[in-house]
Amino acid sequence: MINIRERMEHYRIAGLSLVAIEKGKISKTDHFGVLEAATNKKINENSIFNACSISKFLTSVLVMKLVDQGIVDLDEDVNEKLVSWKVPDSPFTKHKKVTLRNLLCHQSGIVDPEGSFMPVESFKEMPSIVEILDGKTPYCDTSIKVTVEPESEFHYSDAGFCLIQLLIEDTTQKPFTHLMDTFIFKPLSMTNSTFSTSLSTSNLDNFACGHDQNGALIPGNYSIYPYLAACGLWTTPSDLTKLLLDIMNAVNGQSKIGITSIQVNELFCPQGCKEWTGLGVFLDGTDDKLEFSSLGWGVGFQCMLVASPYLEKGIVMMTNTDTGMHQMKGIMGEIYHALY
Repeated sequence: MINIRERMEHYRIAGLSLVAIEKGKISKTDHFGVLEAATNKKINENSIFNACSISKFLTSVLVMKLVDQGIVDLDEDVNEKLVSWKVPDSPFTKHKKVTLRNLLCHQSGIVDPEGSFMPVESFKEMPSIVEILDGKTPYCDTSIKVTVEPESEFHYSDAGFCLIQLLIEDTTQKPFTHLMDTFIFKPLSMTNSTFSTSLSTSNLDNFACGHDQNGALIPGNYSIYPYLAACGLWTTPSDLTKLLLDIMNAVNGQSKIGITSIQVNELFCPQGCKEWTGLGVFLDGTDDKLEFSSLGWGVGFQCMLVASPYLEKGIVMMTNTDTGMHQMKGIMGEIYHALY
């Protein structure tokens, strides 16, 4: 059996929290280390981490809810409903358009400019999604456009999820955060979850500080991203497990958020030109042995969510340290192989 504390020391991990699921029920919950290096603020069940790109999984679930209500369409040209900003016409969009489906599976033809989409440096100046897409901010200094024919190539894209957020807000005329609360957090009692760009006004007692690969605190202690749908989620493994269990229950028609088995199958269906991409998640295996994953990796934080919805098993791990290496090559990979 893996000695997690010893491995944390080896990788200089400040804090780690995990929940495992077996047969549709929580089988293990463990918390190690501290919220902030050189303090005795221990990690516990209510410790909140930056989930980074696991945000994209929740964004996909929200999209499926809106699709079910007829508010958005997975396969419609996004420019049909975008109001605040439009995808510029280009030779690449002549035959295939940008859609929610190809945005969710990172095959929209949008390639993030190099060096873009880093965390915010100050709480005071939070740019709008339109400013980001227009290339008027330090987070992305080039305006976003389609540079490859949609559905011909895979390019992991935060800009694509900015576009999804804008489409959702333009279509519903409601803030993204309000929709997440209404459709996902409140029905599942995910009380330690927030999509926020203003942690400075929150009570930070339960929030984990970010650390670099040497175990030092990151500048400003917390990494804040102005693009919520791509990486704005702060949450706990316990809260993410509530969503995972609901997705598993949806397979049997018993979802609290009202997601259907058809929608679950759509989320986990291979998309476009890559059989390992679902909608906002990555896929491995097929049929009953299908496994999906969502990984978060940002400044000061790393996390990992893996589940086999039809076998009703899963694991969620969150750390407040960026190890500088892929999750599967570090402590999370070791825990995954030991427990999964």
